Amino acid sequence: MTRPEAPFDGQVVVLTRRVESEGVVSLELGLPTGEELPAWEPGAHIDLVLPNGLTRQYSLCGQVENRKSWRVGILREPESRGGSRYIHDELAEGSELRVRGPRNNFPLLDAPRYVFIGGGIGITPLIPMITRVQAAGADWTLHYGGRTRATMAFLDELEAHGDRVRVYPQDERGLPDLDAILGSPAESTLVYCCGPTGLIDAVEARCQAWPAGSLQVERFAAVAPSGDVDDQPIEVELRASGMTITVPPELSVLEAVENVGISVIKSCEEGICGSCETAVLDGEVDHRDSLLTEDERAAMDTMMICVSRAKRGRLVLDL
Repeated sequence: MTRPEAPFDGQVVVLTRRVESEGVVSLELGLPTGEELPAWEPGAHIDLVLPNGLTRQYSLCGQVENRKSWRVGILREPESRGGSRYIHDELAEGSELRVRGPRNNFPLLDAPRYVFIGGGIGITPLIPMITRVQAAGADWTLHYGGRTRATMAFLDELEAHGDRVRVYPQDERGLPDLDAILGSPAESTLVYCCGPTGLIDAVEARCQAWPAGSLQVERFAAVAPSGDVDDQPIEVELRASGMTITVPPELSVLEAVENVGISVIKSCEEGICGSCETAVLDGEVDHRDSLLTEDERAAMDTMMICVSRAKRGRLVLDL
């Protein structure tokens, strides 16, 4: 993975606000001038920098060809730390806010066949993917689960695709039968999954027998570290800035870098969005993100400085 560069960082206006289901609203965002927004590809997300000081990431779920607006879907989280609650309660048509992006950590790869599996608000990045593969003439199916039909956003839009779309309201049909969906590994087929941690973990377990690279996932929550973590102070050379700092156990590399006055793009601070990805010039990284692939981790040339540290006490970063 190469460090993503944000092609846009500026003010947008809420063009439309629509209730998509119980607990989910969609916003269409556009430039106040009416000019075109940057191009994007299926799987991309943007950062909403909210007026209350919080930053949250949301997948783009509109039409890639529409350069006049970006659409995002936002679930009102019961345990919201203030992001989704602010969006639901405060943002209305005509509201202005800052946006960064788009970035894409969940790109749509070419394949003749696809299996899409979405849970809850995890359906959002899959919508433009489905539009793209349908237009390309690929074979595909979508398995979409949710608590109840009333809570499942964008249903009308998706069910217009007919029997390619299988809907699983839990109160009506129970959970998707992943053993039936993924029990037989399929050649030349990609599986795309986004949703709650439990769903992704279950899909990952069933795809272990599939060909390498068949499964692509995007997480909305970080993976809990395995085992006990005993952090030690580490030394970090910031090559471009000409300084070396000590990062104590109670601080992340990101926090320590900010403390010496170096500005870094950040967002989730959980190792899932990729905003703070930083080039590693030397050292062995203790990767703790939920984003990089095993090959990318093994390369030791990049890290998410919000969560990852050094394995052997010292790192050299391109900062």
